[in-house]
Amino acid sequence: MKKLTKAFAVIVLTAASFATFAATEVNAVPVKGQSIGVINASAVGSNLSDLQDKLAAKATEHGATSYRIISAGGDNHLYGTAEIYK
Repeated sequence: MKKLTKAFAVIVLTAASFATFAATEVNAVPVKGQSIGVINASAVGSNLSDLQDKLAAKATEHGATSYRIISAGGDNHLYGTAEIYK
């Protein structure tokens, strides 16, 4: 039982620490930080927040601390591009 409790604690702390390092969306120009590239994402449906979530996740995967959406469009199939910063 002790091992199960410790394993659960490790999982919760890992998830919490991952959330603290997630990239944040910025709207200010100029953006503080160095540009490290451009990412693309797409989402099926008409919910723009799904697209924002996918761009945020992809930015975090690439090691970015922030991102700025530079284009978005589509009707039932949304697509977007974001510049990522470190």
